[in-house]
Amino acid sequence: MGSQWMVASVAGAMGPAVVGVIRDATELVNLKVELKKRYRFHSIIGKSPKMQDIFRLIETLKETDTTILITGESGTGKELLAKALHYESSRSHMPLINVSCSALNEGLLESELFGHVKGAFTGAIREKIGRFQLADGGTLFFDEIGDTSPLIQLKLLRVLQEREFEMVGDSTPIHVNVRILAATNKNIKEKVATGEFREDLYYRLRVLEITLPPLRERREDIPLLVNHFVAEFAKRQKKEINGVSDDAMAIFLNHSWPGNIRELENAIEHATVLSPGKIIEVEHLPNDINTIPNTRIKTRVRKAFDNAEIILQALHKAGWNKAKASRNLGISRPTLYRKIKKFQLSETASKV
Repeated sequence: MGSQWMVASVAGAMGPAVVGVIRDATELVNLKVELKKRYRFHSIIGKSPKMQDIFRLIETLKETDTTILITGESGTGKELLAKALHYESSRSHMPLINVSCSALNEGLLESELFGHVKGAFTGAIREKIGRFQLADGGTLFFDEIGDTSPLIQLKLLRVLQEREFEMVGDSTPIHVNVRILAATNKNIKEKVATGEFREDLYYRLRVLEITLPPLRERREDIPLLVNHFVAEFAKRQKKEINGVSDDAMAIFLNHSWPGNIRELENAIEHATVLSPGKIIEVEHLPNDINTIPNTRIKTRVRKAFDNAEIILQALHKAGWNKAKASRNLGISRPTLYRKIKKFQLSETASKV
């Protein structure tokens, strides 16, 4: 079997993840298994402490029907988190219904949520079941809840309080058993202060709040995400692309990612379309993220590996198992041995 290439990383006290290339097929398989077991929860990927805390919280909430407000910048994965919360709950066998609050005007959103009877308004030629009824027994996810109008907010408050509503054009109460999840990239507290969002609804929705960190605050997750998206888009495009170069990864690690994971995903898709070979290079990246001169990239990558503390930290973490340490660092064992010799590192001396 020929050698394969894959991105690997290590994060520590010295700063951003250190990236290397693994060429050993056995190490590749081991890393894929590790990703699947430890760093992936449904479709959410992350090894950073913040993401691991969120994974543990989802596990803790398995048996509850708590109403949860998911906050975070655009592109951080709020909808994925809602799916994980639903499919880890006791309602997983029932529907998960999504509502995009920013995509519909007040009248359409009211009809979508609560349904309407025939003749309720012009164009209502037949009765329509709303999403609350469709989600009965399951979960209803409100994306961008901060964009709802005062009327919709009032009606949502009643459903949360009384678990009932009326269809548009009717006065017959309909009872539902629905768990509510809501998400926003807006500052709801500011909207409450300015009167744009009902305070009582805010506290009803925010029984528990989960905030997804922006990608710039979880840079150690970038290599894992890059590897995931490369594999995904290579498969879609029927290409044999196995990873990215060190220089390309350095750009990924140093970019500010204002669009977060969605922006990273788009960048990888762009690169896989343009890449003619097995490795994504700098020239295949979108121009808006490829802003670091090549000389600076190479200097950063070289300095990352040429640091005694990073090498020592990896050895400690691996219990001085050199095969494991080299795998975690993403470098070959001969390279690790050269670094140990260069920095005169030893297990005995490091304990002194």
